[in-house]
Amino acid sequence: MKPFESFLREYLEEYIAYCQKLGYEGRNIRQRLSYLDRAVQSQQAQWESLTPSFFLTLRAHLAVAPRTANAIFTTLRGFFSYLQRIEYWEKNPLVDIPHLPELRFIPFVFSPEEIDLLLRTIQKGIRKAQRHFLNDLAEYIAILLLARCGLRISEPTRLLLTHVRVQEATIYIEKTKFKKDRLIPVPHSVIKEIENYLAVRSSLLEDTIPYLLISGKQKKLTCRRLYYPFNRAVKEIGLDQPKKVLANTTFGRPTPHSLRHAFAVNTLKRIKEQGKSPQHALPILAAYMGHRHYQDTAIYLKVLDAQQRRQLLHCAQSRSAL
Repeated sequence: MKPFESFLREYLEEYIAYCQKLGYEGRNIRQRLSYLDRAVQSQQAQWESLTPSFFLTLRAHLAVAPRTANAIFTTLRGFFSYLQRIEYWEKNPLVDIPHLPELRFIPFVFSPEEIDLLLRTIQKGIRKAQRHFLNDLAEYIAILLLARCGLRISEPTRLLLTHVRVQEATIYIEKTKFKKDRLIPVPHSVIKEIENYLAVRSSLLEDTIPYLLISGKQKKLTCRRLYYPFNRAVKEIGLDQPKKVLANTTFGRPTPHSLRHAFAVNTLKRIKEQGKSPQHALPILAAYMGHRHYQDTAIYLKVLDAQQRRQLLHCAQSRSAL
């Protein structure tokens, strides 16, 4: 990423280093701080220029959604709070600037039956030619882990062979978001699929690649490669829907991350159907999914299930047609 160029560059770098020591991901912070750096540099601003009006003008020229603008300003607010703590700045100029109103976001949620159909469709599309078979099978296993274990899209592609413990039916997920490690139990049906993949891989290759899932030419499987089989299958089973903005609500389209949403929603729905408390299960589900706080897991629960989402979308479409 392009280095900072304004007179703030030294302080910006110090703040990023400070945040990284606390366990935050430096890349996102750097990207958000770059908006301030570019504005200061282009206007040749100095300390005395950094007033609330400067930041209101900056926000007015951001060509991003309200949610993104709020995330940028949260980071900028944190930066000036840091300058206050090191006694380099007297008053945070962003402290009285309120958040912009955000659109409500309803993610796409697959029902359990739709997930089963999606996985069968992807599995059916695995090409049998030797030069494609192992690659397609690896993509299927990655999407299977998203659907059955609620992994983030980057997590299956980063798994090492040593991270899969077949006898214990567990997977060790190392240093992903928030630099957290976790050891999770995996359904036996998924472990059997992984065992099958490993047997195929062993029969076709004599390799030393440490990663579990590999693509063509014996390279590590990348997240980008998962979109093609996913999107193809979604279209084939008739769930290909564009993002829709109706009134103050955005209804998301199906993406691989939707499988993580669906895992959380469907897991808590099953718990409720068993007569148990979903609220009590949230901390356990949060640990399983790699969230720092169970409130982060609760964010996924904007709808009860796929059926309720469809009803909300239908209602919003009916109102917009009036």
